[in-house]
Amino acid sequence: MQSRKGKSVKTVIICFFLTMEIAFASDTTGFTAGKPIWPAGREKEKNLFVGARVVFQAPAGGDATLRITASSLYRFFLNGEFLGHGPARGPHGFFRVDEWDLTGRCRQGSNILAIEVAGYNANSYYLLDQPSFLQAEIVSGGDVLAATGGKGLDFELTILPERVQKVQRYSFQRPFIEVYRLVPGFDRWRTDFSLPLAAVEAGEAVSGALLPRRVPYPAFPRRQPVREVSSGTVTCGPPIDRPWKDRSLTQIGQNLGGFPESELVIVPSLELQALTRSTVKELDRPHDPGTKFVLDRNAFTILDLGTNLSGFLGARISCREPTRFYFLFDEILSDGDVNFKRLGCVNAILHEMEPGTYEVESFEPYTLRYLKLLVLEGACEVEGIYLRELANPDIWEAHFACPDPRLLDLFAAGRETFAQNAVDIFMDCPSRERAGWLCDSFFTARTALDLSGDTCVEHNFYENYLLPDSFPHHPEGMLPMCYPADHNDGRFIPNWALWFVVELEEFQARGGDHAIVQALESKVLRLFEYFERFRNGDGLLEKLESWVFVEWSAANRFVQDVNYPSNMLFAAALAAAGRIYDRPGLLEEAEKVRAVIRKQSFDGQFFVDNAVRNDGKLSVTENRTEVCQYFAFFFNIATPESHTALWKTLCESFGPDRKERGLYPEIHEANAFIGNMLRMEILSRYGRCQQILDESIGYLMHMAERTGTLWENTGAYASCNHGFASHIVHTLYRDILGVYRIDPRQRLVTLRFTDVDLPWCEGRIPLDEGSVFLRWQEKGGKIEYRIQVPAGYAVLVENRSGKAAVRFP
Repeated sequence: MQSRKGKSVKTVIICFFLTMEIAFASDTTGFTAGKPIWPAGREKEKNLFVGARVVFQAPAGGDATLRITASSLYRFFLNGEFLGHGPARGPHGFFRVDEWDLTGRCRQGSNILAIEVAGYNANSYYLLDQPSFLQAEIVSGGDVLAATGGKGLDFELTILPERVQKVQRYSFQRPFIEVYRLVPGFDRWRTDFSLPLAAVEAGEAVSGALLPRRVPYPAFPRRQPVREVSSGTVTCGPPIDRPWKDRSLTQIGQNLGGFPESELVIVPSLELQALTRSTVKELDRPHDPGTKFVLDRNAFTILDLGTNLSGFLGARISCREPTRFYFLFDEILSDGDVNFKRLGCVNAILHEMEPGTYEVESFEPYTLRYLKLLVLEGACEVEGIYLRELANPDIWEAHFACPDPRLLDLFAAGRETFAQNAVDIFMDCPSRERAGWLCDSFFTARTALDLSGDTCVEHNFYENYLLPDSFPHHPEGMLPMCYPADHNDGRFIPNWALWFVVELEEFQARGGDHAIVQALESKVLRLFEYFERFRNGDGLLEKLESWVFVEWSAANRFVQDVNYPSNMLFAAALAAAGRIYDRPGLLEEAEKVRAVIRKQSFDGQFFVDNAVRNDGKLSVTENRTEVCQYFAFFFNIATPESHTALWKTLCESFGPDRKERGLYPEIHEANAFIGNMLRMEILSRYGRCQQILDESIGYLMHMAERTGTLWENTGAYASCNHGFASHIVHTLYRDILGVYRIDPRQRLVTLRFTDVDLPWCEGRIPLDEGSVFLRWQEKGGKIEYRIQVPAGYAVLVENRSGKAAVRFP
């Protein structure tokens, strides 16, 4: 590849549009007749719940497809049956079109399609604050059977009154909670052709450019509770003097969209804090799906789903008197109870019901293992409780097996964690935020190739960053810390944008879309231009603005003035861009930065986290963290050869039991995100695979046992389902099974056998062209292995086991 140095701005712009044309020419999408519509004049109204309905005639054979997109979210029902939820997320001004196959679902003759759309118009890390609309059509072959805005084939629109509009936000990072006021027959409009709608005028709305979905469609299986935990009663006391109020409630109007507290119809987070448990009966028994729970006023029951799952909560509820019923939920139990606010969210759904029988299901997805059914007024019977799962379905061909059941549990927890955090983009967590964070994605993307065999989710992730011309509320050149998201408060993590570049190089190596990689060059270079004004006389970044983040530990206290871990990452990003875009100057700059870090940061025993400037002089502090050492080795500041004593100390004295052993208490402990992860990476790089096996169990086993998913932190005080932690799947394949690297571009599989204390191991990793299957066993002092790869792939074996490796056909 020729160096692009010296290209004019005009040439770069032309190059950009050419690559964009290449990237999207083969998968453009659109509508034949459907137009964006919304109730006239209400497209910017907050938290409006709208229904759209059409009756259409299915052709012989029932062949039909629903094309649909919306802002903010939709779900749809065909003849009363839930079939889909979406759309997949795109960047500002772009909307992804879902195409749902209705073939086999339509009945002969008349069919009724009902769509519910939530238009939030609130900034968040999860969904973009853009005017609301719905755009849909039903097609069969070349015929349009129905369309929004289509003459004679149009959808009717109505405002759905059952969802209370003026409610508090779910969290700082997500829009509104769900509060419903239900009367019998509230959902008849979905199934009864003869029931007239309270129709409203449909105005033509503004949507944007359209993009294909690309990522797989969820299967939406229903998962039921497996165990009944406890039951009892609560006492409703007076409002507490100093209630917990999340910033999502208190910062309305301070760059956070929502309704002022004075306008809220009800504030569940305040009501629920006034409750105390008065009686508790431990049940601890299996749950029979046919069980009918009879709940009187102030009664509750807690159920266990068995695993931390994400999706839509549903049940059948019958009441003979006006009733107020809550779903409360969390990923763990806190002192035997469900703490709805543990995660900084309002994990509560309220149904206020007139006498009648109701089939209810949440519109939004939530994450939980434990579900609390609570009645505060009236009485009801609850049955058929379920969670309709929202997860990536493209994970089940992958396989891992060995005789150690603990590793099987870690693999299962990693797969479960990935599935819930990679539905349409790579998310940090499926609960509090559902946000597409940088850095998290670096690790989750590796798991994606192992479990799904493709880069389609990562493609969307990068495409979302590529398409906007700029990012509002950010300095020129800076990339959002998570996206698609609105950052109206102007907050960003400057060093986190560097993970974007480091991951981009791996995306290219994974066989990611070459056109996207090339089209992103201008954004990468503008990012480096942004950092230029923060470089000091030594070439290091100094006094970075906004939120400088290293990891959830003491390391975040040592980020100014010169933060050495951030500069280690900066050097890695420069080098990655230099290799991607054939720019030797960037490689030279990276090495200069590394050399300065080595000189300034290393104190002869450990790397120091930061230096501060006093009276114009930069002085290195004595602040030392565990994660800083891992940054140094991960980003090639140090190697076992260059820093032998430190490497020995890290290998022998650090790890999951260091605190218990009382070793190096002056070195601040690392956390799961991301220090412990980087530790596993450097142990892998230098072949310490048995240590990885042992320490993975030490770091992660308690998580898998408690929730069936893997966590944001070492303790259960935040998200217990964090996408980056699914990387254990990659670790098990690479360091335990021995599939060290799969290179789809070079069509090469590299195996690496090491001294792992297992008698055998096997696994299957899917690829677009087939799959890689490896099985090995120790026999007679040798490693016997069988390997199957797709046609055209070569196999390279690195044997570090000390035993002969013999291949069998």
